[in-house]
Amino acid sequence: MKGLFKSKPRTPADVVRQTRELLIFLDLHSGSRGGDAKREEKMAELSKNIRELKSILYGNGESEPVTEACVQLTQEFFRENTLRLLIICLPKLNLETRKDATQVVANLQRQQVSSKIVASEYLEANKDLLDTLISGYENMDIALHYGSMLRECIRHQSIARYVLESDHMKKFFDYIQLPNFDIASDASATFKELLTRHKATVAEFLSKNYDWFFSEFNTRLLSSTNYITKRQAIKLLGDMLLDRSNSAVMMRYVSSKDNLMILMNLLRDSSKNIQIEAFHVFKLFAANKNKPTEVVNILVTNRSKLLRFFAGFKIDKDKEQVIKEISAL
Repeated sequence: MKGLFKSKPRTPADVVRQTRELLIFLDLHSGSRGGDAKREEKMAELSKNIRELKSILYGNGESEPVTEACVQLTQEFFRENTLRLLIICLPKLNLETRKDATQVVANLQRQQVSSKIVASEYLEANKDLLDTLISGYENMDIALHYGSMLRECIRHQSIARYVLESDHMKKFFDYIQLPNFDIASDASATFKELLTRHKATVAEFLSKNYDWFFSEFNTRLLSSTNYITKRQAIKLLGDMLLDRSNSAVMMRYVSSKDNLMILMNLLRDSSKNIQIEAFHVFKLFAANKNKPTEVVNILVTNRSKLLRFFAGFKIDKDKEQVIKEISAL
């Protein structure tokens, strides 16, 4: 009789439900000793399930993902708190399973059910999960996994707005300068995404938070002694100010003599790369047709030095126009 009644293959929803049950078990037995046989068995089963979820969403190398299967999986995943459980339990998973889980969460941010991104709706109702993900930068073991999940979550404009408007934004100035290079780089990537992806939301944030944000940006990032921090910051500043959505913020920034002095110092940096990025911001000061008197005075006082500097500056685009603007002062 053996083999006569074959077990019914699991549906994507079944895999999600079983994954959820295993996560609940793991969460409840988190204090168990590592050698607990039952726990080890459940962990192995959980790893297998998460790997299967990933295979359904991404395909398995031999076949493409099936739309209907992805829809079923997504519906069941967000029907209950599977995402919350997965995020909370992530530190308890082994490295490979963490990687798989991170990819599952990333993919689910893009899955549509009846033309709706259900992940966005779920996150809007569970914004505390964003707090958990951001705080992950303070834990070396999970920082990169949580950081990757976070960047996928802020693809949703409402979620990016929540992070921008939260106190967490101030923490990024610390995270970007963490001594661990990989974590600092990851935090920097998230910071850049927050400040460039959703144009209207970013413009609103920068306008409302101009004073504290650029005070921190100038003193902690542009004035950093760390080459990578400084280079990424000046590049990001250029990206923000040159974006049309931020034109009002740009005009305010280039009307400040303090900002001008910071940029002039960066033009003298020992790194050519930083000099070039600084030039792209400096040219905005030069091109401003309504320069405040104090900005004009600084440019006039330093006109000879600036003209000599730009004469030997190895950049063609816009250089002649900048020289023309300064010469005309």
